[in-house]
Amino acid sequence: MRRPALYSSSSRSSTEKERLTASGDSVTQPETVPKRLGPLFRFARNDPRALWFVIGLLSLILLATLWLTLRPGARQLTQGDIDAAVLKTLENNVLPSPAAKAYEAILPSLVRVTSYVKNKDGDEDIEQSVGTGVVIVDTGIILTNLHVIQGAETIKVVFSDGLESTASVKGTQESDDLAVLQAHKIPDDLHAATMRSTADLVPGDQVVAVGFPFGIGPSASAGVVSGLKRVFRSPQTNQEISNLIQFDAAANPGNSGGPLVTMDGQVVGIVTAILNPGRQRTFIGIGFAVPIENAASAVGLHPF
Repeated sequence: MRRPALYSSSSRSSTEKERLTASGDSVTQPETVPKRLGPLFRFARNDPRALWFVIGLLSLILLATLWLTLRPGARQLTQGDIDAAVLKTLENNVLPSPAAKAYEAILPSLVRVTSYVKNKDGDEDIEQSVGTGVVIVDTGIILTNLHVIQGAETIKVVFSDGLESTASVKGTQESDDLAVLQAHKIPDDLHAATMRSTADLVPGDQVVAVGFPFGIGPSASAGVVSGLKRVFRSPQTNQEISNLIQFDAAANPGNSGGPLVTMDGQVVGIVTAILNPGRQRTFIGIGFAVPIENAASAVGLHPF
């Protein structure tokens, strides 16, 4: 039995190809088309405009890559740039002075102290003296000068927020002309002053005296430490006080009992006296303050 010939759908015998050629029919060879071309490239092959678009896109990508590669790097900041920026800021913004910052730091702890005595009829309080005090414990413990409240029948203090309170004498230290007061009412947010040792204090250090000179204030005056371990004898009581800080920040009656502070607002002394050879109790450039170590011992506290 003869088996039928098997033909492939994609192939022809050479005899058949010759017959088709002889009869005039042409045999068209299939075109070779890359099988893995993406849709964009197949589209570009059929449309010349798309081909030019692809070429242009590739050119732009190449140019962008070259620009990013070859462009100079960002200039690094130098110390000169930083100095110029700081100088520009200082020229355009007025910064507070060191004395102003010291004043702001001590102000919440400052109090005005006024002592009163009764009139001859005993039915009215008469102002005896005005001085200054500084809060050293936030329970209302205040340091001032003994001569500010000595002989007073009533003592009143006014805190920085305006709260007024009566106060009582908790203790005195006559050798340093100091008195410790306890306020009967205190503000809710009362701040105690920060005290600083005078061990590293030297002449020339800047200081600020803050208080109520002649009852005016609070007032600030700036100067320097003029000397240390000075001795002063009071012309009124003839009492001698030693180990004092001499300073040249303006102080007048009313500054007594106020804080002498450094530029960071820390208390190094309690203003206690001014030196004036004449009879007028006005400042001529020499003031004295009790070192804070002495003042703290009057309260029975270590100051630091």
